[in-house]
Amino acid sequence: MKETVFITDGQWRKTLAAVRALGREGFIVWVGDKWKLSTSFFSKYCKRKVVYPDPVKYHEKFRQFMLDFISSERPDVTIPADDETVKFFSKNKDILQEYTKIPVANYETIELANNKAEIIQIAKKIGIPIPKTSIVNDVESIDIPSNFPLIVKPNLGSGSRGMFVVNDEEQLFNAVQEITRKGMIALVQEKIPMEGAGYGVSALLNWKSEVRAIFVHKRLREYPVRGGPSTLRISVKYPELAKLGVKLLKYIGFQGAAMVEFKMDPRDNTPKLMEINPRLWGSLQLAIASGVNFPLYLVKLALDGDVEEVTDYKEGIIARWLLPGDILHFLSNPERFSLKPSFFKFFGKNLTYDIIDFRDPIPIFIRIFNMIKFMFNPEMRKIVFR
Repeated sequence: MKETVFITDGQWRKTLAAVRALGREGFIVWVGDKWKLSTSFFSKYCKRKVVYPDPVKYHEKFRQFMLDFISSERPDVTIPADDETVKFFSKNKDILQEYTKIPVANYETIELANNKAEIIQIAKKIGIPIPKTSIVNDVESIDIPSNFPLIVKPNLGSGSRGMFVVNDEEQLFNAVQEITRKGMIALVQEKIPMEGAGYGVSALLNWKSEVRAIFVHKRLREYPVRGGPSTLRISVKYPELAKLGVKLLKYIGFQGAAMVEFKMDPRDNTPKLMEINPRLWGSLQLAIASGVNFPLYLVKLALDGDVEEVTDYKEGIIARWLLPGDILHFLSNPERFSLKPSFFKFFGKNLTYDIIDFRDPIPIFIRIFNMIKFMFNPEMRKIVFR
């Protein structure tokens, strides 16, 4: 019998991709989440549903629940899938590894990777291109730039959460004040022009921080249109960019799976570092469909201590997050009827979907139900619309 794998954060599309990938490899997959209607709970590959307390709202209850659950049920491997659960399992790794194998980096490395201010300084030090950046501790230390618009974002957090686009001094001061009053540091960065393509360098590193798998994708569409999660992306080969991403991950001693985000600056044709996501990422389905099965490699890393190197994958595979990402992109993009590829291109031999897979159909209908149910609930909208 195959081993048991427990995956957290079952609502996310990346988790559903991992559940399906591991289930098809014959593993017994348990899925955990704080929502009873979590999308991945309804996959045919989910053999056990685990509803736990919200790790953000009820941190101590979540901690106690997870300590009790892991020590009593003892899944062979546990894969935390999102920021809060990754932090919890990395922080409590020494305790929990008595009962389960956890293929994540240590807590200090995760915290470093999550700290945009420290990562941007490390990147500059080791020769990785970055946007022009000022690190600001309070409004008094702002040097007024002359090149609006600017991006202002907190040093902690992932993606576009907490990010501001500012067009004048007043907006700049307000954004910095909003971030610093929460006890965080603000990064004030030049805004890379919109026409610059976004890229993701995904990698798996073993316990010696040696690369075991690498994958690169290019963003084709995203929501919000001016910066957000990708709704359409394509697998590409970009060896020079892959080297930059790996260089950064190796320098900080990373272990496990991560994605390094870059954006091409069309002014000098140079990819600039955006951030590290030290966990599974939203566009995971594309890597799996292209032949780089990161969830499987994580399990093998946990069980066997290492994994054979994956050096190749299919180019030109396109993955689409239709529910609801690409629909929202279409509705909000004034150039919606001239998109390339067209919004109305729903089929193709090289096209795969996040969530939509008719070999495992029930999660599709659960996601649609959740979209309708939570459309007007701001807190739930952040969950369902990612």
